[in-house]
Amino acid sequence: MAFSDFKDLGKVVQEFQIRYIEADFVQPATFPLSDYFREELRLTLQDAVVNNSEFAICENLVYPILKEVWKAYRDRFLLWSHEFLTYDSKLSGYPEYILARRSPLGKVVFDKPYLLLVEAKQDDFEGGWAQCLAEMIAAQRLNQSETLVVYGVVSNGDRWQIGNLTANQFTRNVKRYGLQELDDLFAALNWTFAQCDRQLEAYSAA
Repeated sequence: MAFSDFKDLGKVVQEFQIRYIEADFVQPATFPLSDYFREELRLTLQDAVVNNSEFAICENLVYPILKEVWKAYRDRFLLWSHEFLTYDSKLSGYPEYILARRSPLGKVVFDKPYLLLVEAKQDDFEGGWAQCLAEMIAAQRLNQSETLVVYGVVSNGDRWQIGNLTANQFTRNVKRYGLQELDDLFAALNWTFAQCDRQLEAYSAA
């Protein structure tokens, strides 16, 4: 069963016995966004064809935003695009993007995942979260640690939602973020990446 086969968030919660709650856990951390990136995004939104397909949304909006934040964490993490992730026959597939620990063996080796991003296809955020939660469960099990907080993001390019999985509890952040409040969006993503970084640092020090 592929991750993309999960369409109903409630059914995922029930099948894997995950407790679902909503809360404002994101504590935005200001990100120094360059004028160059702002202008590139403005040009893309104004003149490029950005929403004619799922691929266009990922290539023109989702990936450039993730990549911009990732640059600040590239010494410890790699950002993987459509990399195969598998735990067992039920939890496997191709997340749109994965933030994974940079392997000491080099950038060609896929290491432990800390954050998963799923595109909300046709603006279906509930279906997106069903798929994302399944991926987060797989990541948690691959990391073999219920104390590790796995993060998830679901986006349609314009709107962004953040969640996390700790042990058997999934929390969806109440506040949503969007391109119209670009600094808020980047601050939220920066905080999320920073939490992954802190966990990796703690793991490395243990």
